[in-house]
Amino acid sequence: MKKIVLIGDSIRMGYQKYVKSALEGVAEVYYPEENCRFAQYVLRYAHEWKKRGEWPDDIDVVHWNAGAWDVLRIYDDGPLTPPEFYGDLIRRIDKRLRKLFPNAKFIFATSCSVIEEGYKGEKFHRYNKEIEQFNQIAIDVLKDTDTVINDLYAHTLTLPQSCRSDMTHFNTEDGVKMMGGQVLSYLCKYADINKNDLATPDCIPPVIAEKILGY
Repeated sequence: MKKIVLIGDSIRMGYQKYVKSALEGVAEVYYPEENCRFAQYVLRYAHEWKKRGEWPDDIDVVHWNAGAWDVLRIYDDGPLTPPEFYGDLIRRIDKRLRKLFPNAKFIFATSCSVIEEGYKGEKFHRYNKEIEQFNQIAIDVLKDTDTVINDLYAHTLTLPQSCRSDMTHFNTEDGVKMMGGQVLSYLCKYADINKNDLATPDCIPPVIAEKILGY
């Protein structure tokens, strides 16, 4: 049976159970119980999540993301993680995950688009231009590795409003299926899983966008 790790923020938490349910019987799916938040938090706790969850060493695929919290502005005073530091954190996380899971294939998911006007009146704000900037930083950092890029940002730009539960998340019934299906399409491909073996074979929608670096 294949072994898969999902690491990421609340976007990951929205689709993790859907993905795990779809892969029942063909893959063991592991993920932290908590929101993985920003990149520095992932770097700090990745090894502890593995230890706490008793995740095995022989993981086949790691699908991870970090960026939506990094780009977050509070009272519009600038992103929580300055862009000049974000790339170094992504590089260090990549190195750390490879140390923890030496035989795994790695998939990095870009941060999702947001509805900017939904943040009006809030102390928090995200801007799509900055999300694009941070996504490109991560892609540039990972281009010298064999990491596959699951471009969730591009994917979310194609989704109808019915998929969104608020300005940030996709926790509606349609949203969970479309986000989970996009992730499943990559997991099946890189873990060598036949989608017809899934608990619900029709749960994978068409792949919208894919970038493969280093292949």
